[in-house]
Amino acid sequence: MLENKTIIVTGAAGVLGNAVAARARAMGATVELIDVVDGFESDLGRCHTVDLTDARAVAQCVGDIGDFHGVANIAGGFDMGPTVHETADEQWDFLFEINVKTLRRMLSAAVPVLVERGRGSVVNVGALGALHGVGQMGAYTAAKSTVMRLTEALSDEVRASGVNVNAVLPSLIDTPRNRADMPVADHGTWVKPGDLANVVCFLLSDAASAVHGALLPVRGLV
Repeated sequence: MLENKTIIVTGAAGVLGNAVAARARAMGATVELIDVVDGFESDLGRCHTVDLTDARAVAQCVGDIGDFHGVANIAGGFDMGPTVHETADEQWDFLFEINVKTLRRMLSAAVPVLVERGRGSVVNVGALGALHGVGQMGAYTAAKSTVMRLTEALSDEVRASGVNVNAVLPSLIDTPRNRADMPVADHGTWVKPGDLANVVCFLLSDAASAVHGALLPVRGLV
């Protein structure tokens, strides 16, 4: 389903990013891997160490990659917090930088390429929990809600140009960090990274060419 396509994956050194890259490669894609981790390596594709909050560095990286067909914006992060009124500026800034600013930088660099070629796909990562506010998660849900609104807005802007823009909304993802943070939870109900990667890669494929502006829940059994 992704034969002869080049797919950019951000956050590629992380658990989900690696799973998406592996699935895209298995589906026939050439994969370009981006992460801020210095010197990260992978046998799934060419690796690029880039600070996604740096507009110039992102533009240079996308320019070096050249032609491509899709972008999986996996980079992001989570952090619990205190109540909304007790949340410090530093936490607001941190969660919006890693979830929203990194996305905006990639969209600014990548979307013009896809529009010019007249076809392409963008998949972002929102959060099922950000469909409404959650106590002690105000900054996080606000940031992911912004990702979701940007997904819808961008889709409305570029779908006539042949570019699909959608987002997946996972619940809890089964990662080593989440297991360590919640050791007594029922991990069997969580979303497996490989299962979420399947959905991301479907949205990157031509099979999803009629899907625009979707916020697709991927909740496992939670």
